[in-house]
Amino acid sequence: MESTRLGERGPVVSRVGIGTMSVLAEGDRTAAARLVHAALDAGLTLIDTADVYGDGAVEEFLGDALRGRRDEVVLATKVGLPMNADPGRAGGSAKWIRQAVEDSLRRLRTDRIDLYQLHRPDPTTPVAETVEVFGQLVQEGKVRYPGHSVFPAELIVEAQWAAERAGVPAPVSDQPPYSILVRGVERAVLPTARSHGLGIIAWGPLNGGWLTGKYRRGVPAPADSRAARGNPFVKADDEVKLDVVERLGRVAREAGLTMLQLGMSWPLQHPAITSVLIGPRTQDQLDELIAAASMTIEPAVLDAVDEIVPPGVDVDPRNAGWTPGGLAMTERRRMASGVG
Repeated sequence: MESTRLGERGPVVSRVGIGTMSVLAEGDRTAAARLVHAALDAGLTLIDTADVYGDGAVEEFLGDALRGRRDEVVLATKVGLPMNADPGRAGGSAKWIRQAVEDSLRRLRTDRIDLYQLHRPDPTTPVAETVEVFGQLVQEGKVRYPGHSVFPAELIVEAQWAAERAGVPAPVSDQPPYSILVRGVERAVLPTARSHGLGIIAWGPLNGGWLTGKYRRGVPAPADSRAARGNPFVKADDEVKLDVVERLGRVAREAGLTMLQLGMSWPLQHPAITSVLIGPRTQDQLDELIAAASMTIEPAVLDAVDEIVPPGVDVDPRNAGWTPGGLAMTERRRMASGVG
């Protein structure tokens, strides 16, 4: 497995990492641990999780699963989304982050978090406050590198400036959704990240299974699929995506690729992408995803993809991962303050 540095200032990570949001979906912790160890044996050194996954259960699982192998991995976790659906235990405030990092360290059974990321922008907390407390945690040795997830370009810049003003280490990475079907970050996020030396960890390379060929016109969604389980962002009868995927399927076949191979290898062709996260549930899926990610796509195939999904376009805008607060009606219009 090829490795590279996460941006200009981050750790060295494998080009494919393990995302753990669904690692306990099958309920078999022993099998899940075997899969994590198989990924490490295959050379995947980046493991990404979040405190909110299973309300801490996934961090606890990793703390157990990585015993004896902790130093082999770049262990990344995130903070900011509500724990136990409690809005009081969320966000980017210094007070909450101070509490949350101690909780994550305890659950992960470690003395440091390699990459600590704000899970989503927090419009209720100044970016400077969040960046400063993250930087302080680095200086205290509890965190090696700070980062963030799904930041728009303007917040990436603001975070870098805030760190410089505060005299603390600046974020080294962002983690946006990125796939053939979700290309919105190409407009500003990826160029801005590169200009400030940030690495990019991309999630959702297969867009919830759409780029595996799992969803087909007139065929019920597989019982174990996200669509069948009611995920509101994965609709198996999405006519726009069905059309796009059918066209991409023809491109893949003509290039001698499967849809999964095209979908997995495509994000890594972009020079701004450092690593792509995968979420296999079986050994066979792990092997297939790793092999697919290592493939190189010919320029003519990349051109054909661009004709179907133009650069900078999200086929479904809901897949962008975050909606700016400025789009709320209360932010766009003067609201009546009372009755005259």
